[in-house]
Amino acid sequence: MANIHFIGGEKGGVGKSVLARVLAQYFIDRSKPFLGFDTDRSHGSLLRFYSDFASPVVVDRYESLDNVVEAASENPDKRILVDLAAQTHDSLVKWMDESGVLEATGELGLTITYWHVMDSGKDSVDLLKKLLDRFGSRLNYVIVLNQLRGENFDIFDRSGEKEHALSLNARIITLKRLHEAVINKIDAGSTSFWAAKNKSETDIKGLGILERQRVKVWLNHAYEQIDGLYV
Repeated sequence: MANIHFIGGEKGGVGKSVLARVLAQYFIDRSKPFLGFDTDRSHGSLLRFYSDFASPVVVDRYESLDNVVEAASENPDKRILVDLAAQTHDSLVKWMDESGVLEATGELGLTITYWHVMDSGKDSVDLLKKLLDRFGSRLNYVIVLNQLRGENFDIFDRSGEKEHALSLNARIITLKRLHEAVINKIDAGSTSFWAAKNKSETDIKGLGILERQRVKVWLNHAYEQIDGLYV
């Protein structure tokens, strides 16, 4: 049964695209077939870093978004990974409502998982509340506490939304912090995480032996978190 994974969080800069790249690399390393869709017209990370697996999708065009469900239906053995750009939530919800997406995917035997990527600020908590209030138990949720964008999630812990999410069977994982200089060098080289951890120093400008090792440690922790989700 195909699973459609929407990587969201609505707020810009919370690390949605980093998580999408981690999931893409996870699927590759775990030999899990997948197809990617990228909604960011100007800075599409899946198109940039995993172009062999990704296609563009225009989130405010229904016929473009329809391709996500069509791909899931036609490729039941593949996971569908959709990297949502910032400020696309309302367009996505409108498409889902007016197209009866949840009803259609249910009839097709498809499941939808929404990965809500959070930084440590209140805005991320407010956006999570909006998401949970809107869809309730009709979606599967994974909440990602992204330590690349802050390590203290006390606001989330005290907000009541953690309990709200858990009551809807949401799963919560942590994406640990990776040294900023390392991820900046990876991005500057437009390279996949596989290349970052495996290639020699001459292949990626300025990325040294221990920097590559830090990528391996970071990815291994992320993979351990994702393994527990059985995606």
